[in-house]
Amino acid sequence: MKKDFYEILGISKSATEAEIKKAYRKKAIEFHPDKNPGNKEAEENFKAAAEAYEVLSDPQKKAKYDQYGHQAFDGAGGFGGGHGGMNMDDIFSQFGDIFGGAFGGGFGGNAGGQRRMKGSNLRIKVKLTLEEVANGVEKKVKVKRKIQAPGVSYKTCSTCNGQGQVMRVTNTILGRMQSASTCPTCGGSGQILDKKPANADAQGMLLEDETVSIKIPAGVVDGMQLKVSNKGNDAPGNGVPGDLIVAIEETEHEFLKREGENLHFDLYISIAEAVLGVSKDIDAVNGKVRIKLEEGIQSGKILRLKGKGIPSLNGYGTGDLLVHINVWTPKTLNKEQKQFFENNLNDENFTPQPEKSDKSFFEKVKDMFS
Repeated sequence: MKKDFYEILGISKSATEAEIKKAYRKKAIEFHPDKNPGNKEAEENFKAAAEAYEVLSDPQKKAKYDQYGHQAFDGAGGFGGGHGGMNMDDIFSQFGDIFGGAFGGGFGGNAGGQRRMKGSNLRIKVKLTLEEVANGVEKKVKVKRKIQAPGVSYKTCSTCNGQGQVMRVTNTILGRMQSASTCPTCGGSGQILDKKPANADAQGMLLEDETVSIKIPAGVVDGMQLKVSNKGNDAPGNGVPGDLIVAIEETEHEFLKREGENLHFDLYISIAEAVLGVSKDIDAVNGKVRIKLEEGIQSGKILRLKGKGIPSLNGYGTGDLLVHINVWTPKTLNKEQKQFFENNLNDENFTPQPEKSDKSFFEKVKDMFS
């Protein structure tokens, strides 16, 4: 079982943005590869701290983590910030600015001290039906991404000597101060274009279509963002590719309405069906479900079908399907039908006699949300 992000950084859920950043800086310095050469355990702790910071430093990701736990980001397709899918270059390129010059050549380097640039992320929307949300699905999407052109070559930037940063020393009243900034020549990649194929752009890139397979776990929600690592744009030189950010868009179902992990279905029956009782087939996310309505069922009654809703994203069971009974009153009657009801207008069997156990509308609404 994965360790809790708050526990990894040694903070509480009420920690402020500044406290989260401070805690991460402390952990990353403690386990940084430059201070722990060859120590695999320190490297894993370093990656775990970076994963925790990636999520908790982003308000939207933090809110989803607080609600759904690790499952909000760790799908079967490698989504989220799972440090099993992160490498040192991802961490250095994303979080190097937190540390400034704490490690000589700059935190944004790799184990050899050279900075590796990360390519830009790509973003797409994927539409899912309610059935796909309930069961999980694998989607194949075509993405236009920049890749390094065949035959392109790069050379070390002479301005920064491949570091991606230039150091400046200024004299102040406190003495000589050293600061680092992104190299203006290579843009931080540490390399510049050497040989460029005729069909490549100014960075040696080509725009090509690629089919990407995305495994989406059951229980995702509309607006959730998932990540497919290394399927964004390539970076120049020896950089690492960006990521593909997948935004989930849930399409509306014709009959079923979603409320978290529960589903709602409005079932309309005739007066005769309500009086005599009847069996009905209703729509569910995994096909039709047959239910039996007892004689004399009342309009407004709610039938709960356990486990026929949406699975929990964090694996904590499955929601229910709530069937709302609505007795349909005809607006027009023929002469015989009208005479039948007139003859029974004062019959005690047709006089409303609610039982004490029958809940009011407001009580039913309260029960639904409690």
